Amino acid sequence: MNTKRKMSLTTLFISALLALTLVGCSSQSSNSTASVDAETPKTETPASQDANAEYPIVIKHAFGETVIESKPERVATIQWANHDVVLALGVVPVGFSAANYGVQDDSGLLPWTAEKLKELGTTNPNIFQDTDGLDFEAISDSDPDVILAAYSGITQEDYDTLSQIAPVVAYQTTAWSTTWREQVINNATGMGMKAEGEQLIKDTEKLIQEKASAHPDMKGKKVVWANFSAEDMSQLHIYTPADPRGSFLIELGMTYPESVTSQITDPTAFFMNLSAENADILNDADLIIGYGDESLYQAVKADPVLGKIAAIQRGSVVFIGNGTPLAASGNPNPLSISYTMDEYLALIDGAIDKLNE
Repeated sequence: MNTKRKMSLTTLFISALLALTLVGCSSQSSNSTASVDAETPKTETPASQDANAEYPIVIKHAFGETVIESKPERVATIQWANHDVVLALGVVPVGFSAANYGVQDDSGLLPWTAEKLKELGTTNPNIFQDTDGLDFEAISDSDPDVILAAYSGITQEDYDTLSQIAPVVAYQTTAWSTTWREQVINNATGMGMKAEGEQLIKDTEKLIQEKASAHPDMKGKKVVWANFSAEDMSQLHIYTPADPRGSFLIELGMTYPESVTSQITDPTAFFMNLSAENADILNDADLIIGYGDESLYQAVKADPVLGKIAAIQRGSVVFIGNGTPLAASGNPNPLSISYTMDEYLALIDGAIDKLNE
């Protein structure tokens, strides 16, 4: 793509300020920069059946539509795991956001991302340090032809500013509720690699089916992803089937109990808060999955209200260590699914065993 829309930092922030004035609400702040000594990634998209796809490509999303005039050569991604889709398709982004959860060193990379980068021959990727807000300067400096954000929480103001750098592929309807399939197909389409994206989905589906079939006791089990806090036992937080974490459990062959789904007033909402006094709606759940550790489980079990939940009483619970790579893989994508499936299914099997004791 020869028509680059790289902006100077001054122009970028004047435009952002204008958008802020017109819309009347704040945008994300940015106070960090990308690594200045990062090697130039190998970003050329591979030869494919989409190479001669008809352009322009028009992608509709929550903020309107994005037009891709010609096949992008330089792909940047922002926020959660969109870079993993690009890497799974054999392309190294010219820049991408550091993982802000589940990383256990200072690399900004989850293990499956690091593994794929190594496989593709990149040892020093250009990572946007944007935990405290999108780093518009670093994104612009990466000189992208397209910015992928199919799974993200960008605002209208973010989208408007990013669109002055390059075309942006945003989420379809609701922030942070994109399924892994939607993340793949929308990002792949923005890369001019829709056919490859469709094949990646098929390959990942096959892997999931093969892994799940080896754990037949999961099928039909009622499950809820619920998060508890030892600091506040008066309420809990539930990820709904609209959230990628919840929808993945359903994909494994389990289901949310009707006692929970009947309380969801907004079918697009990815979470709901539940007062502890109403926690009895979880009694129909065979399994409860959430973030936490053994000490949290013991605290919940000792609580006079939450401890009465059937799954808590019998121990048919999977508490995933908070801040671990497995916890980060709860929002799945093809790379994380392949990397963590065996560990995840083993934990679920252990909880199911409690049903038969």
